[in-house]
Amino acid sequence: MKCTTLIRLCLILITVFGVQMIQAQQDNWTHFRGSSLNGIAGASKIPMIWNDSTNIMWKTDIDGKGWSSPVVFGNQVWVTTATDNGKNMWAICLDINTGKKIYELNLFQPEKLQSKHSMNTYATPTCCIEQGFVYIHFGTYGTACVNTVDGKVVWKRTDLNCEHAQGPGSSPILYKDLLILHMEGTDVQYIIALNKKTGTTVWKTDREAEFLKKLAPINRKAYITPIIVNVKGHDMLISNGAAVCNAYDPNSGKQIWRIVRGEDSSVPMAIAENGIIYFYTSFMQVDGERFINLLAVNPDGKDDIAKTNILWENKAPSGQLLTPLIKDGKIYTIDAKNVLYCLDAKTGKEIYSDKLKQKYNASPIFANGNIYFTSIKGEMLVIKHGETLQVVAENKLSGGEVFATPAFVRNSILFRTDKSMYRIGTK
Repeated sequence: MKCTTLIRLCLILITVFGVQMIQAQQDNWTHFRGSSLNGIAGASKIPMIWNDSTNIMWKTDIDGKGWSSPVVFGNQVWVTTATDNGKNMWAICLDINTGKKIYELNLFQPEKLQSKHSMNTYATPTCCIEQGFVYIHFGTYGTACVNTVDGKVVWKRTDLNCEHAQGPGSSPILYKDLLILHMEGTDVQYIIALNKKTGTTVWKTDREAEFLKKLAPINRKAYITPIIVNVKGHDMLISNGAAVCNAYDPNSGKQIWRIVRGEDSSVPMAIAENGIIYFYTSFMQVDGERFINLLAVNPDGKDDIAKTNILWENKAPSGQLLTPLIKDGKIYTIDAKNVLYCLDAKTGKEIYSDKLKQKYNASPIFANGNIYFTSIKGEMLVIKHGETLQVVAENKLSGGEVFATPAFVRNSILFRTDKSMYRIGTK
């Protein structure tokens, strides 16, 4: 009888904990592409129709320019922005219920600025956030931890440097007590883990020089944000840098395996489902044709796994920016030539495709059975998750470019243009 009672109690606790985890994912959005870094949202009552005057809960103008995505914890929404000349770099905190500004923190004022690509900004990396603290990253210009209760800076680092050449792009991630950053420029390429409480270095791992030295300096940089996957009970940090995708032990920075493929930098994150990872290589050139490949990889291996663990590869045009979305064995992506694809994750074969009119650089999000794609002109294409292409809705907000991936929390969308932040939802 006592044993039965104990089992029932354990089952109740497991259920409650599971519900709390799901609720936390619905209520907070802690990283680029969500709290699980996978672009899958728990929101279930997103409106299907909106415009400048319909289903807008609030709109707040953001001075300066930035492509960083919003992150959310509790009642706070955080983004970064910078003046067009890059001389002032700000962290902005908004109240999620009203859109009113809580903090405007001018964190960094660099004396020297590097060049950047015309498509990029000085505030492109997305923050990461947890209870009580937000971690803000501007690439080589500085990284800071801010107490979200009082807006005070806990620590800063300005000594983690590289020559971005075209501007920063990689976003930080939290893992246990670590804040993990990618600093990959034309001069140096390394991954570093900081103690999130103090900002001190815990480990630092350089990319393997033997593969990068073959590349021109401009091709050695990278913009990726890593993911964490669990393989047979062990966590792996999957990091797709210039020419090489690596797996590292996130606790120590020790390399586990590599796949060498490509001749340039990479932008999209890796994605994972059912124990398999998928990532875009950097470009290759064969017989005058320039292309990239989407690879499916079994991550259970060591050292060089290119000949043994690649399950399939799918050719795509070079210049890929958005990170694909994987859900229930289907991969959704839009390539550099504006073609929407749904691919079978087991085989890489096309399920369907469709040529789109606009450019899509923000990464897609899954919510409530639909996939949401955002164009650079502020249009959001909503399609049904499934075997055939079914357009559910097409909505547009006027004014400004959109590169930031939206956040989906509390049955609403936090949507950032280059000028404003919107909360889309029903009041």
